[in-house]
Parts: sequence; C-alpha cells; structure tokens
Amino acid sequence: MGTVISVSNRKESADVKSSVNMSNNTTHCPNVSTYEFNIFAVCTYSFISIVGLIFNLMALAFFFRHTKSRSQTIVYMTNLAIADTLLILTLPMRIYHHLGFTGLPQWLCDALGLVLKANMYGSIFLLTCICFDRCVAVSFPMAERVQKGRQKAPLICLGVWLFTFGASLPIYFSKLKENSNVTCYTCFESQPVYSTQPVVVSVTLFVGFGIPFVIMLICSWGLLRAVQQSTVAQTSLVDSRKIQRMVAASLLIFLLSFLPYHATLLFLCLHKNNISSSMLTAYQYSLIAACLNTVLDPIAYYFTTETFRRNVDISAVQRMFLLNSQSSEMGNRSRVPNSS
Repeated sequence: MGTVISVSNRKESADVKSSVNMSNNTTHCPNVSTYEFNIFAVCTYSFISIVGLIFNLMALAFFFRHTKSRSQTIVYMTNLAIADTLLILTLPMRIYHHLGFTGLPQWLCDALGLVLKANMYGSIFLLTCICFDRCVAVSFPMAERVQKGRQKAPLICLGVWLFTFGASLPIYFSKLKENSNVTCYTCFESQPVYSTQPVVVSVTLFVGFGIPFVIMLICSWGLLRAVQQSTVAQTSLVDSRKIQRMVAASLLIFLLSFLPYHATLLFLCLHKNNISSSMLTAYQYSLIAACLNTVLDPIAYYFTTETFRRNVDISAVQRMFLLNSQSSEMGNRSRVPNSS
C-alpha cells in the first residue's frame, strides 16, 4: 500500500514539474503585441524589396555580362550584390507578417532570420574587402606581391560566405532545439535571446562591426592620402574632391545602416532582464535600417563605378519619357481644330 502511494506521489510530482517547465517556457515569451498591422514596417520593407531588387539585379546583369573586364573590385561587388539580393528575398515574408497575417511556422521564421543575418554580415565583410582592395590598389599600384594578393579575391569571397553561414548555422540549430519545448511562437517579433547573450554580443560587436569599421577607416584614410600625394592628383585627370565625397558617403552609409542595429543589441544585452516592448520596437527598426543598406549599396558602389556608368545609360529612361511626353503634346496639338 505504501509503495502504491509513493509511486502515485512521484507521478504527481513529475506532472507538477512538467507543468512548471511549460509555464516557465511560456513566461519566457516576450510580452509584445504580435500579428498587428505595422504600416511603417510594411511600407519600408516593400520599398527595400522593390527598389533594392531592381538595383541589385541591374548590377548583377551588368557584372555577369562584362566578365572579360572583371577586376578584383568587381568580384567583391558581384558577391555583395548577391548577398544583398538574398537578403531582399527574405523580406516578403516579413511584409506578410507585418500585414497581420498568422500561420508562419517557427522553423521558417528562424531560417529566414538565419539567411538575413548571414547576408547582412556578409555585406559588412564584403564592403570591408572593397574598401581594402581600393586602398592597396591605389597605394601600391606597382607592387607585384600586392597584385598577386588581389587576384585571390574569389577565394576571399568564398571564405566570407563559409564564415558567415558557418557561424550562423549553430545558432539556427540551437533555436530549433529550444523551440521544440516552447509553447508560444512570436516569429519575427520575438526577443533575440541568443543574439543578446554577453559572449555573443561581444563577438558580434568586435568581429562583425568593430574590426570592419576600423579597417574601413584606416583604408579610407590611406586611400585619400595616396590620392593627395600622387602626381596625377595635381592634374585635372583625377577629381580628388569626388573621391573624398565617395569615401565619406561610403562610411556614412555604413554607419547609418549598421550602427543602430549593433547599438540596440548592446542595449538589449545590458537590460536583458527588463526588456520592454519599446526596446523590441527599437530593435525591429534598427533591423530595418540594416536592411536599407541593400538599396544604398548600389548607389554608393555600383552606380559610382566608371565602367558601370559608361555601359548602363540610366538617363536613357528619362529621355524615353521626355520623348513620349513630347509626342503626346504634339498629338494633342494636332487634334486641336484651327480656329483661323
């Protein structure tokens, strides 16, 4: 009789523990209003999806069409356009979510988040490679060792892809394991629990943002210094002010795109025990700013490339509309009866 009672007590205690574990999992769900219509997110993500996709597809069409004149910088730009395009392809599901629709499986949300973050950091590293390649190309134009090193651009791009996705896959599988015991799902509105851990934030800020930004600063200074000291810069063949504006625009775009996101990650890490809905909203908007980089990259890099502007005549579209408007005006004038 005593054994029967003890067995039943053990069973009841096990049930109590399982219910407590379920309640703990449930309480870890962030208190945010999910599945609500967010007009700002919908409009911004739609703008990024349409404009960014058009710009990057134009760049890819040009890069793959002119393979014979492909330089090391063009190799980095091609991979940057691919990374930006892959990031943009994840945005329609975010638009679907912010429109207020439900039913997205959690594994799909995690997979899309993986692709977005991997390509975002891939863009950061590729932007750093472009800045470094421009600096050494101008500073050491005749160094044979430097030129041989620049020819390894495809291998460097392959290393960037392997590093970004290789570092992101463990996060994805750990999320799958955690979500198997969680009873509530919040998809894109959820708190970035893994990304706000102190160790992860330290590595992310140092490797994913700090080192690339310092390299870009040093290379930008070296590029401007090399241009100013060159004899060609003293002539009218090189517009040093134009190069200065290009360098300043590249650094400004980098900061505006990626500084808010990493600053928000640090803020969430410091206040991870008391995260409010406004903090999560700030995190979502900082992620939108990071995604906006896919539209700014073509403007700062592709469309400022001399070879690109020579072969892609964007003003032809404007001339086409002007001709159409002039022909319509002439047609309207021909329909007006002569009163004389």
